[in-house]
Amino acid sequence: MAGRINDEDVKAVRDAVPIDAVVSEYLQLRNAGGGNLKGLCPFHDEKSPSFQVSPSKGFFHCFGCQEGGDTITFVMKIDHLTFSEAVERLAGQAGITLRYEEGGYNPSHQRGERIRLVEAHKVAAQFYAEQLESPEAEIGRAFLAERGFDQAAAAHFGVGYSPAGWDHLTRFLRGKGFTDKELTLSGLSQEGRRGPIDRFRGRLMWPIRDIGGEVVGFGARRLRDDDNGPKYLNTPETPIYKKSQVLYGIDLAKKEIAKTSRAVVVEGYTDVMACHLAGVTTAIATCGTAFGGDHIKILRRLLMDNGSARVIFTFDGDAAGQKAALRAFEDDQKFAAETYIAIAPDNMDPCDLRLLKGDEAVAELVEPRTPLFEFALRQIVSRYDLETPAGRAAALDEAAPVVARIKNSASQHEVAVQLAGMLGILDTQFVVKRVAQIARWARDRGGKGPAPAAGRGRLLPEMAAPAAPAFGGPALTLRNPVYATERELLKLALQHPHLVSPAFDAYGVDEFTAPPYAAVRLAILEAGGAEQGTHDPHEYLVRVRDAAPDDAVRAMVTELAVEAIHRKTVDEAYAGEQLVTVRRRAVERRIHDMQSTFTRLASGGDPAQLAAVQNELWVLQQYDQALRERGADAL
Repeated sequence: MAGRINDEDVKAVRDAVPIDAVVSEYLQLRNAGGGNLKGLCPFHDEKSPSFQVSPSKGFFHCFGCQEGGDTITFVMKIDHLTFSEAVERLAGQAGITLRYEEGGYNPSHQRGERIRLVEAHKVAAQFYAEQLESPEAEIGRAFLAERGFDQAAAAHFGVGYSPAGWDHLTRFLRGKGFTDKELTLSGLSQEGRRGPIDRFRGRLMWPIRDIGGEVVGFGARRLRDDDNGPKYLNTPETPIYKKSQVLYGIDLAKKEIAKTSRAVVVEGYTDVMACHLAGVTTAIATCGTAFGGDHIKILRRLLMDNGSARVIFTFDGDAAGQKAALRAFEDDQKFAAETYIAIAPDNMDPCDLRLLKGDEAVAELVEPRTPLFEFALRQIVSRYDLETPAGRAAALDEAAPVVARIKNSASQHEVAVQLAGMLGILDTQFVVKRVAQIARWARDRGGKGPAPAAGRGRLLPEMAAPAAPAFGGPALTLRNPVYATERELLKLALQHPHLVSPAFDAYGVDEFTAPPYAAVRLAILEAGGAEQGTHDPHEYLVRVRDAAPDDAVRAMVTELAVEAIHRKTVDEAYAGEQLVTVRRRAVERRIHDMQSTFTRLASGGDPAQLAAVQNELWVLQQYDQALRERGADAL
């Protein structure tokens, strides 16, 4: 092993490489005041920046996860390096030759594993790029030319060529001092019958770089008909290459993504090239895998989760492209950015579009058109017969949970209204309430478990939370049995939340008909729901009071929290009775409204509208009957 790095050299490395320059290679930094910078922490998931960098002190600290240290510490943690490996990498960037206390100069074969693998990839990338000029690589140059890429474009992206022989690269890297173990560990070579051979042979090569700009893998495109391998062959998983954690082109796009708060996700290497050459320099692509959570983390740190951030996906319009878009939508809510989908005319990808219609067509393609959620909903809705009540109901059952995943309540309400239009359901509020109910249910289960069963949950008359209801005048008396039950249920929710949760949290504000009770219900909702009270009752009541919009509601919360419950034995059975009574009265009110609508349409209204109302009315009546017969089990 090499000796310890000289202390003076370590200090020289710290002084030579500014911490903000290193950190900004991995995330966007903004002014935090006092000479400090802030960004989204790369070491834990967060939505608002708690990660701060002090260039004058040379330190970073995250107030969320408590990670902190200097430039060397940051490089160690972000790239999983040892202390020596981190110092060696930074020294290489600063042009500092390191001295070692024992053993003199550190021979290359003694350096850290990750450093060595990265060096091997750097040398390989240079080798492949030089080979692109060889006579054998004519087929590769022709491939690029046919797609509109000249020599300058190939050089800009580092495109190269792997010779068709068995071990050209392997022998070359051996000559540079790399061991057979390092070559196989890096994924550049693989074991043959007589030793290591090249993994990539006779293919066009794209170097894949991490966000710091280091080559960590390759994407190889088949060129010849006698090549029996896959069309695209990527580097296997290695200590430095994880396909779920790399984005092709991120090294070139990161500054523009941070500057414009915009990213364009395309499907392949040539699409990234076409976009960048057409002026869309925020384009990136995944490497042989679907766009997923780890990719989102990379982008979020660059986009900084500001309100105007946008991510545009350019999937093909064919079945595979639609499937990819729906997969991307599954992770949509992990973004704070707005997400869109762009599909070119005739389902062309950006590379073909640039070739046939020019750079302007590519730039026009990635202008936001269709929100990703709208595309996903239309794909769902298109599978059902919307001419029949049953078809509309089934489409709603599948589509409503998609809308319910939208975390922003205002956006969720707006999309629910759009969904009602797509389905042709006249009663927009019916769809809005259904979506809100599913969202609350998911919240109650911590995002796990099924939503209420189809045909049952679809009937619940919930609505998205409105502004806090105002009320004044003298306090309501308990003589009205409707108000009395609502009051009793709220007392249970504040004093014994474990008896009514999670069912209570799925109740809409509009199920409490007395304005002051509706205001308390909303305060509980804003405080995170009755579920919060099952963990820390005291903190829960404090949060509910803090969520109240004014002193009158705060006083009502306190009153309900201390008032005795009208039952000596307070148990699940009693709580269930109150839950069912409040819910049944809400359902009965909805049935009454629907019957009025049905009567109006029956006297000359549109037959399709009449059928839809009749279907919804029947479902409501079935739910009411279930509540009557099964009690709390039907909730």
